[in-house]
Amino acid sequence: MTMVLLTAIGVGGATVFGSLIGFLFKKISHRFSDIVLSFAAGVMLAAAVLGLILPSIEYGGKYGLVFTVAGIFAGAICLNLIDKLVPHLHKLVGAEDEAHNNASLSKVLLFVTAIAIHNLPEGIAAGVGFGAGDTSQALLIAGGIALQNIPEGMVIIGPMLAAGVSPKKTFICAMMTGLVEVAGTLIGYFAVSLASAILPFALAFAGGTMLYVISDEMIPETHAHGAQRGATYALLVGFCIMLISDILLG
Repeated sequence: MTMVLLTAIGVGGATVFGSLIGFLFKKISHRFSDIVLSFAAGVMLAAAVLGLILPSIEYGGKYGLVFTVAGIFAGAICLNLIDKLVPHLHKLVGAEDEAHNNASLSKVLLFVTAIAIHNLPEGIAAGVGFGAGDTSQALLIAGGIALQNIPEGMVIIGPMLAAGVSPKKTFICAMMTGLVEVAGTLIGYFAVSLASAILPFALAFAGGTMLYVISDEMIPETHAHGAQRGATYALLVGFCIMLISDILLG
């Protein structure tokens, strides 16, 4: 349980760490941000497949494939419905200049709320990994999510400061989005621990949410500013590092 709690704090703390970088470097280039985010996408892609989807099939027994496919689509549909209610990063912020020059307080608050809402299923994915009982895989999944949270925390800062929010309140908002992920991690862990029968579906559901985030948000965002070639290779590097780590730790 101590490991789960520390990991939950680490996953949520990655957003706070990213926000601190955002304070130090208020004008972060799109190219740098896209490369970091693409690397995180590759790590998350490997974590979703190796740490969640394949174990889902294994734990599901005779009907493992059915539970896995159903869980993947359920996770994706869940985030799709959330997107319809609260659009995410690239849909709210758009170009960096637009975010800095035209930001309104209401739009920024919606932006931060969107990040917080999307952080919940990501946290649940980390917690479900621990609920499966494979600590090494769970740590790899959590690491991938934490890497994605760093650039996400970085982009929170600029729009809020531009909208006139004080640095103190800006940092508190960033911290709150991280706390949502801590809560999600604990929810995922306890849900699977208390009802092991739902483990195959829960693993696939968590994997589906990660695949949705990668395809719908991370890849389009990293290919929108002219750095798509570097972003593609960064994704491959992230994926291969996770693949190698999985084999060495397996």
